[in-house]
Amino acid sequence: MSENNNFFKNKISLRSRIFFFMILLVIIFSLLILGATFYQYNNQSADYNERRLERKENQVKNHINFILKRDSIYNKFQKIKDNLFTDFSSIAEIHKVEYALFDLKGGPIFFSYVLNNTSISNYKLSEQIIYDLNLSNSKRLVVQNKEEIGKFQSSYSILHNNKNEPFSILYFPYFEDISFSTTELNTFLLTLYQIYFSMIIISILIAFLMSRLITFPLEKIRQKIDQTGIMKSNQKIYLTNASKEIDSLVNSYNSMIDTLELNLEKLAESERKQAWQEMAKQVAHEIKNPLTPMRLNIQSFQKEFNSNDLENKKKLDVFSKALIEQIDTMSRVANSFSDFATLPSNKIEILDIIEITKLAIDIFEKNVISFIHPKQPINHSIDRNQWIRVITNLIQNAFQSIPNYREPQIKISIIEKSQEIQIIISDNGLGIKVENKNKIFEPRFTTKSGGMGLGLGIVKKIIESLNGEIEFQSNLNKGTDFIIKLKKNEI
Repeated sequence: MSENNNFFKNKISLRSRIFFFMILLVIIFSLLILGATFYQYNNQSADYNERRLERKENQVKNHINFILKRDSIYNKFQKIKDNLFTDFSSIAEIHKVEYALFDLKGGPIFFSYVLNNTSISNYKLSEQIIYDLNLSNSKRLVVQNKEEIGKFQSSYSILHNNKNEPFSILYFPYFEDISFSTTELNTFLLTLYQIYFSMIIISILIAFLMSRLITFPLEKIRQKIDQTGIMKSNQKIYLTNASKEIDSLVNSYNSMIDTLELNLEKLAESERKQAWQEMAKQVAHEIKNPLTPMRLNIQSFQKEFNSNDLENKKKLDVFSKALIEQIDTMSRVANSFSDFATLPSNKIEILDIIEITKLAIDIFEKNVISFIHPKQPINHSIDRNQWIRVITNLIQNAFQSIPNYREPQIKISIIEKSQEIQIIISDNGLGIKVENKNKIFEPRFTTKSGGMGLGLGIVKKIIESLNGEIEFQSNLNKGTDFIIKLKKNEI
């Protein structure tokens, strides 16, 4: 049970869940927006560099065409290309770019980033690039140079003369300028971080208020449920502006309260009826309990009576006194039930426990009960009738536990100790089974087919009313010891 309680205590409350989920939702959306921002930046940066590459490339193309057209040397290009080094170099200086020219077979013509034109003979376009370039519809090819450090693209395009005839291949390397865009992105992200931080702070406050607003009706319902009890005056719940789900829950709770009140009325009526039935059983048990030993004692007296015995008067006095004690007890029980429908109340007196116990024993067969006690009286605060009832019940219970094939041996011992008085009732019966040991003093529990299970329950209540306690020790098939412990009276 404790493990279940710890399990429920360790569960996260609905209010905390709503609070954390709202914060998590804001963080997720913030990350999505941040990711979308990076994605948009990368797309815009790629588009910007692509357009810039085309613009720079077109500027170089137009300038080359201008020089060739101006000097009308398209048809002589292959012959005088070595004489155009100065003009081609000026193009690189004017446009602040680097480029190179190759013939249609990939042979080198001009490199703006090579100082000496005689050292360019080792540079030649690969056959794959020439093949891919001729295969493309636009006669233009852009290659990403992954070998280089940083982002570096190369464009290859075929140049045409005024008759739309190819005469050269333009190689244009392009390095992306990301310094400005990176600075702009960092500035934007810094501003975005500040906005997100403010949003999270605001979201925490909103989530706290929202979670409290949402769970407030549930908390009120929980408090009412905690206060609900069978023996309490239960109040219904009334909420204004509640949601449909909360309103349905409140209606179910109020309906439960109505049903509970109706069932309480039925339960009270049933308990009253059961109480009277229980009282009738208890009184019947208390009256019936002494009858069997009285009958046995009378039969024993009849067998032992001898008209010539000089001790007859003394025996008759003892016999009559024991019967009168039991008859008086039954009479008081009957009168008390008639007047108040309850068992007799305690009438505590300072009495000799040994003497009163002996009176209860005398109505049973003397040859099967041994009574061991100190010689001096033991005075204690007890109720005479109830103590006789206790001893009678325990002896009767001892007789009933002994099987017919076994000779009854019942031993009653009174032991006086420094702080308490012990009364031990021992038998040689069948003992108490392990599964019945925790139930032995429960009302209405019995292992006998004809009993009502009230005897030991009544005994325990009487002992407890005297501020004492009763316990037992039992060995299966060997017998049982019932031990009564009474604290000594304070002097």
